[in-house]
Amino acid sequence: MLGDLIGTLSNYLYTYILVILLIAAGLYFTIRTRFVQFRMVRESIRVVGERPEQEGAVSSFQALMVSTASRVGTGNIVGISTAVCLGGYGAVFWMWLIAIIGGASAFIESTLAQIYKRRNPETGESYGGPSYYIEAALHSRPLAVLFAITLILTYAGGFNMVASYNLQSTFSGYSFYDPATTPWVIGAILAVLVGYCLMGGGKRIMKVTSTLVPFMGGMYVLVALIVVVLHIQLLPQVLGRIFSEAFDFQAIFAGFTGSAMMYGIKRGLFSNEAGVGSAPNAAASAHVSHPAKQGLVQMLSVFIDTLLICSATAFMLLCSGVEPTKGLEGAPYVQAALQNVFGAAGPVFITVAMVLFAFTTLIGNLYYVDNALNYIVGRVPSREFMVLFRINAMIVIFIGAGQSIDLVWNLADVLMGLMALINLPVILILARPALDAMKDYSAQRKAGKNPVFKAKDIGLEGKTEYWQ
Repeated sequence: MLGDLIGTLSNYLYTYILVILLIAAGLYFTIRTRFVQFRMVRESIRVVGERPEQEGAVSSFQALMVSTASRVGTGNIVGISTAVCLGGYGAVFWMWLIAIIGGASAFIESTLAQIYKRRNPETGESYGGPSYYIEAALHSRPLAVLFAITLILTYAGGFNMVASYNLQSTFSGYSFYDPATTPWVIGAILAVLVGYCLMGGGKRIMKVTSTLVPFMGGMYVLVALIVVVLHIQLLPQVLGRIFSEAFDFQAIFAGFTGSAMMYGIKRGLFSNEAGVGSAPNAAASAHVSHPAKQGLVQMLSVFIDTLLICSATAFMLLCSGVEPTKGLEGAPYVQAALQNVFGAAGPVFITVAMVLFAFTTLIGNLYYVDNALNYIVGRVPSREFMVLFRINAMIVIFIGAGQSIDLVWNLADVLMGLMALINLPVILILARPALDAMKDYSAQRKAGKNPVFKAKDIGLEGKTEYWQ
């Protein structure tokens, strides 16, 4: 009953509301930024390597790794498998499209997070996110609190349940797997490991993710490339079907809820989170000389996630020689594809990859949650409160492992959709400061300077806390 209700709500959101809002906002920001996601890709790569303005502070790279840890996760493997099994080859194209135009949305929201971020007077560290720019620029604390609540429900609830489920599902092909008990055992182990890491606080999260994410992503892309090279003769056929099935508008309009377009948009948004309002929470923590720098960095994160990691999964699956079917939805298709190429070693590799993806996703998600809790309370919550909250988060991880695939994915999609419904209209209203910051940054770079931001330069004197 509950599963059917959530599924219906998910289909309604992505059929009638979000598909229009996401594409419209992405195109609007693309035009207003003069195609920033294309013009300034090289600059975004350069900025990632910069050292933080303050010794020991969070760097652009570390903030990128936290947001990438959340973006790059089990959804990049199981989510893409689900999209092509249910939506067909064409889902890959719509996943690409939502990432490309979403890059501009990611730039705007993360630049805004930097502009309106705040400074911790005790530690000197910066923090912020959508709740903070909603309150500072729109002067609406109730709306800001509502966004923070939806973020907590999404990341501590829906997304973490998905990650936990996806991880345990990769063990379903092993002989020891018992559907009645194994999911709960794996869920318990995962919950304990994540809880141990989280008790070390944000700094430990930064350290763990900045170490694991590059290794995890690099190995995964390498294996995907090997699969494609071994079946290179199939690549023209795969590319042809991606584009031809993407534009099968008769199929799309005849049944949109099961179309390539809907599944591509759903899984693309779940994967890259552009415009959802999650990445700005990490972006605000970076110590940079100019807000636009972190906007560029988070824009790059969208491309790393979808155009690199998700594309690697898609081509690895579609070039494996195993045809996607509804019966193979999720982890089984991934395992079947790799087993067809590498034999028994294939499923083992994907299991290891899923463990790393799930772990980094879970701790990255809960980093965002900490920031939202801080906003609602108005200060850093007490240690006792955080311990209790993290125990509850561990319980959610445990419960998620034992649920059905439809329930966890639909719940995550609905909660993520609610975040986007708040954040996208907000950044459309507040786009001007981010656009002005981009122009200021470009002008300084053209003059051969390392851009340094001052609020008065874009008419925000006295309206920001950090950049006076």
